[in-house]
Amino acid sequence: MIAKLDSLFLIFVVIAIFIPSCTTRIVMAVHDTRETKIASNAININTASSEELERIPHIGPKLAGEIVRFRERHGRFRRPEYLMLIRGFSDTRYREMKDFIRIE
Repeated sequence: MIAKLDSLFLIFVVIAIFIPSCTTRIVMAVHDTRETKIASNAININTASSEELERIPHIGPKLAGEIVRFRERHGRFRRPEYLMLIRGFSDTRYREMKDFIRIE
């Protein structure tokens, strides 16, 4: 009986620690996307060719090709954040380049 209570207590502690940290990260990510300041030479990710996409910082030929393939398969990007649905895009990479992309 005591072992069962110890394991339940341990599960409760893990959940209590894990859930607040997840919600904090989610709120911070949403907050970051609202503060985007788009550069005057930002590239439209819905119309740009692979070569044009490579001009965006942190995007090479492989990732530019993935963006074009994703766009052809799923249609236009409705929000710039949807780039993170592409394999190879992380939240960190998106935050580093978000000022250089736009959608219309």
